[in-house]
Amino acid sequence: MLTEVRVAELGVIAELSLMIGPGMTALTGETGAGKTLVVEAIELLLGGRADPVLVRPGAEEAVVAGRFAGAGDDGDDLVLERRVPLRGRSRAYVDGRMAPLATLAEAGSALVDLHGQHTHQSLLAPAVQRAALDSFGEIDPGPVRDALRRVREADRALEALGGDSRARVREMDLLAFQVGEIGDATLDDPDEELVLAEEEDRLADAAAHRAAALAAYDALMGERGASDGLGHAVTAISGRGVFAPLEQRLRGSVAELDDLAGSLRALAEGLEDDPARLVEVRARVQLLRELRRKYGEQLREVMAFGRDARARLAELAGYEERARVLEAERATAVADLASARAARTRARRLAAPHLAAVVEEHLHRLAMPKARFEVHVGDDADDDGGAVAWMLAANPGEPALPLTKVASGGELARTMLAARLALAGARPPTGPGVDGRTLIFDEVDAGVGGEAAVAVGRALAELATRQQVLVVTHLAQVAAFADHQIALRKREVGGRTVTAAQDLDAEGRVIELSRMLSGQPDSETARRHAEELLAGSSRAAGSPGPDPAEGSAKRGRRTR
Repeated sequence: MLTEVRVAELGVIAELSLMIGPGMTALTGETGAGKTLVVEAIELLLGGRADPVLVRPGAEEAVVAGRFAGAGDDGDDLVLERRVPLRGRSRAYVDGRMAPLATLAEAGSALVDLHGQHTHQSLLAPAVQRAALDSFGEIDPGPVRDALRRVREADRALEALGGDSRARVREMDLLAFQVGEIGDATLDDPDEELVLAEEEDRLADAAAHRAAALAAYDALMGERGASDGLGHAVTAISGRGVFAPLEQRLRGSVAELDDLAGSLRALAEGLEDDPARLVEVRARVQLLRELRRKYGEQLREVMAFGRDARARLAELAGYEERARVLEAERATAVADLASARAARTRARRLAAPHLAAVVEEHLHRLAMPKARFEVHVGDDADDDGGAVAWMLAANPGEPALPLTKVASGGELARTMLAARLALAGARPPTGPGVDGRTLIFDEVDAGVGGEAAVAVGRALAELATRQQVLVVTHLAQVAAFADHQIALRKREVGGRTVTAAQDLDAEGRVIELSRMLSGQPDSETARRHAEELLAGSSRAAGSPGPDPAEGSAKRGRRTR
């Protein structure tokens, strides 16, 4: 619910703060007092076009802010703000934080619906018209929604399974090649390259390695070699007790030397040239390098890639069976979707003339006695929810056109009011403003008077039992039905025109209605008529008439 609107430096408004209560609030005042500016200010909160020409002469920027009770996080109040500079782009704020204009518009459109000459009207949107018809006709959207969900789930599963047949075949061919290439390499040791490097080194330098081993053997066992030297040393100290420990060590060294010499000789004899094996080793090394270039930095990564490729190939190989299951599920879901859509279309076509008749009945009472209202229901064969269009022929002999093509702001506003009443009548009233949405009507009383004006006022009052309603009106018959009335006055201050607002008590309402009726707020005749209107509107609303003596204390609010 919109509880407060603050406007500064906008047109003739220097500074204005409106406190708005639940139910119906009438905004009245002389022509040029700024009523339309208040509506334009609220439209700015809904993301409307910001025209610098609106900025009050002499000011740097215009500011509009609105407070919405319980609309913020955790049930806190939500404050929307729009600043329109004389130069540059406008700025938007949500709860004091800068926000994109789209965020402000999204928040505002969920809280306010503006009807009249302005364009921000949710009931003009095809999706909202569809939803409204479904709500009026108590049409369950569940079957269509569930079937559509199942179709989309099957589509996603089929896509994940392998896409179209050509893409699947291409992927299988590639995987088969990769699996075969890695499988043919027979990889079973992630450290194979280290082993091959050692073997390649041994084979590539076999002759040099053999010569080195024989040279080492000769140094140990040949004439004047280390073995002879150790033998002479043992002989020299043998049998002398003082050298017993050293003799033992020398004899151990002789044994170790003999063992080393044997190993060298065996190694030399085993190092044979094998060019064929060398070619094989080098080919294997090159193969492993090529696999690493394609499938992983390390050999173990290549082996892991091969395992994953085999698993994916097996999955795709089972595609046909899985695809048959999914295609069957999808076909069932598509059939269910078509059936649900057909049922929804039938239900909509049954409900459409009833909704049209109720809206048309309200239109006739709202000074559009010859208006025709139609609800067209087209085929429901796509995912956008089906084609539903609300059509209006405001005058006899005219074709019914979509509401977006209706030229008159007053006719459109009354049509929106009639539609709101029709939709509200489909559910019981639950108290003023309980659903949190504020409806604003501008020009709703254009071109009407007398009993028709009373009908408009009564309709707005009825709607206000369910939602907060703010109406800009020139008609006393309409304003009399309001729960609250705010009068805008223009006056001259320092040689400039400024607008002020007053929240009227019961006596103030009598005076304001007298002015609206006759242009003479002090006229006794107009005063009696105003009191009669207030009393009659209160009886029509099921409540006692206003008591001027109690009005001020009863409302207790003031508006700057």
